[in-house]
Amino acid sequence: MPELRLHNTLTGAKEVFTPRDPERVTMYVCGPTVYNYVHIGNARPVVVFDCLYRLLCALYPQVVYARNVTDIDDKIIETASQRGTDITEVSTEFTQKYREDMAALSALSPTIEPMATEHIDEMIALTEQLIAEGHAYEAKGHALFAVESMPGYGALSGRKLDDMMAGARVEVADYKRHPGDFVLWKPSADEEPGWESPWGRGRPGWHLECSAMIRAHLGEAIDIHGGGRDLIFPHHENERAQSCCAYGGDFVRYWIHNAFIDMDGEKMSKSLGNVRTVRELLELFPGEVLRFALLSAHYRSALNFSEKLLSSARGALDTFYGALRRQTDTEAAVLNVEETRVFSALLDDMNTPEAIAALHAAASTLNKSDDPQEIARAKAELTVGGRLLGLLDTDPEAWFTDSLRSEGPTAEEIDLLVEARIAAKANRDFQRADQIRADLEAQGVMLEDGPNGTQWRRRN
Repeated sequence: MPELRLHNTLTGAKEVFTPRDPERVTMYVCGPTVYNYVHIGNARPVVVFDCLYRLLCALYPQVVYARNVTDIDDKIIETASQRGTDITEVSTEFTQKYREDMAALSALSPTIEPMATEHIDEMIALTEQLIAEGHAYEAKGHALFAVESMPGYGALSGRKLDDMMAGARVEVADYKRHPGDFVLWKPSADEEPGWESPWGRGRPGWHLECSAMIRAHLGEAIDIHGGGRDLIFPHHENERAQSCCAYGGDFVRYWIHNAFIDMDGEKMSKSLGNVRTVRELLELFPGEVLRFALLSAHYRSALNFSEKLLSSARGALDTFYGALRRQTDTEAAVLNVEETRVFSALLDDMNTPEAIAALHAAASTLNKSDDPQEIARAKAELTVGGRLLGLLDTDPEAWFTDSLRSEGPTAEEIDLLVEARIAAKANRDFQRADQIRADLEAQGVMLEDGPNGTQWRRRN
């Protein structure tokens, strides 16, 4: 078995991945709160953990990947109120749009996609258990977790209990025994959605939802829990506290977190007005370009998302698809995914920059080599390795001829102009041939003359 190494947030070190049960690897990743379109920052963990999911599937016979949907939240309630509708309509609409956007980024569907509102009974049961064992208490219609009841609370985020209040997203209320105690269940106003519970009509706290859904679908302990770095505290810290105190054990063996995305050098935030939704970006770029851009930096490094990055991603994909298009008639060698350099790179804590470098090396060989065996091997490296990254699954010809833009000549019109240029060159009318090339280039169509004739691609 090849050795996979992953950086564990809990220990702060890169560790050899050893699942509890090699026959059934479990992974849970925090999904969206569905009240609006998701932004590109939300897409980074989806793409990162989709890549890890693909890698795990290549290593183990069964991988159970759960990614939840938070469909009850104050933001959803607010959006529904503004629209004059109920939360189900809002959450259903934006859950579907989220799925569409992530599919456009070539993200595989998770094995399980639990919805928070379908697990209210499990959340109530978990809260009752925590209260019974002295880790939670009721106060003014709320059920709260008592952080002082857990030895080692703060180990995941590396914070001491007395120091972690600064800058934390916690509600300080007079009914709390400690300022850091967090809500498991809170009351709902008459006009708000709610469910009956031993503490009155109300709804679950955010942290409680994931703990309950993990136990319901994956068990009391799992191999991998993933998400963005912003979730380490308080969300994942509190998840860990709930589950460890309720069920014992270590709950999660490997905590994995991706870094943030900056927009043109600034931290992405609504206050700065630089939040870009995936749906907006998909109107300008193919989903594969966005996916490549998100994988271009190591997942634990900050990613500066900019026009320059997207242009670079498009250029790299043009290089890969161009190499494949020139070798359309070449049969790729038979190559198992474990034999690719991409696979080896991903085994080292998901080193996607090194994996992409391996694709560049394979494309270079395709473009320069005269050795048939070397070419066949390089083509396999590019296609098989690319698939592991969720890339290069488009027909090479379609990659260059399809366009997101409605303006410009159609494929049929371009083909006719290319034929006219070939005829002009055959008649030694080079001025006419050059004019056709220039006219097409002005309309965003680039011509490439080669041993296999003239091929064209749209410039994005």
